[in-house]
Amino acid sequence: MHDLFAAEVRGLDLVAGPDGATFERIRDAFERFSVLVFRDQDIDDERQIRFSSRFGPLETTKVGTNGAGSQLVVLSNLGADGTIVPPTSRQMLNNRANQFWHADSSFKPVPARASMLSARIIPSAGGDTQYCCMRAVYADLPQRLKDAVEHRVAIHDYGWSRGRVDPELVTEEEKRVVPPVRQAMVLDHGACGRSLYLGAHAARVEGMPEAEGRALIDELMAFATQERYVYSHQWRPHDLVLWDNRAVLHRATPFGGSAEARHMVRTTIAGDGPTVAVPHVAA
Repeated sequence: MHDLFAAEVRGLDLVAGPDGATFERIRDAFERFSVLVFRDQDIDDERQIRFSSRFGPLETTKVGTNGAGSQLVVLSNLGADGTIVPPTSRQMLNNRANQFWHADSSFKPVPARASMLSARIIPSAGGDTQYCCMRAVYADLPQRLKDAVEHRVAIHDYGWSRGRVDPELVTEEEKRVVPPVRQAMVLDHGACGRSLYLGAHAARVEGMPEAEGRALIDELMAFATQERYVYSHQWRPHDLVLWDNRAVLHRATPFGGSAEARHMVRTTIAGDGPTVAVPHVAA
């Protein structure tokens, strides 16, 4: 679906579920392409959880997020009564924050490995999800920037990133649950190469003056999000998309959120370890 990454998987029936051999082909494709698109998967929450769990244990959704305490993240502009919530609501502000390039759960000591998003209700236009191939980005970085990020650590801070949308968006409870964490700026994928690891939650660079670190992050993000590295997924009803948070960044694009409904459900496959030896930021 793009010259660098992203592939469509056809002929899969998730209602029945893939057999072991088919699932191994899917897993191999996931490692190779980083983003997989499954069309026409009219599934419910239970089937999504079951399929996602074959890739590894699922995260439990954090406090303050729609779906907290479950294995689901609900990304929606609909309230409990089924009507569209006001533009100033916390739910809408969180949706707006998802329009920044990011990797899911990079603000956790063990960041997410993968995410799976199911399109339950989509608007007539807009509301796409864009993906950025961070393996290709790292491979193409000028040597000066490769040297700048080698063995470097970025501080990922959920409160800081959400505060860019609204200073009051993150509660004190959320800040206690997800304090700033350290993440390697480069991840090694073995035979699949290396990737740059950044995104909206990356607030500063450890060991650098704040302004200098911020300038480096901004320069890297400007390079990474050039059009040649980006695949834009235009959702169809019942699309299911799986992506590797270690190898791609993603963001939502705007749509007429005050007039049209968009209801998506995400499961998040947990990572298998921290990206640095001591993930927490010292108090």
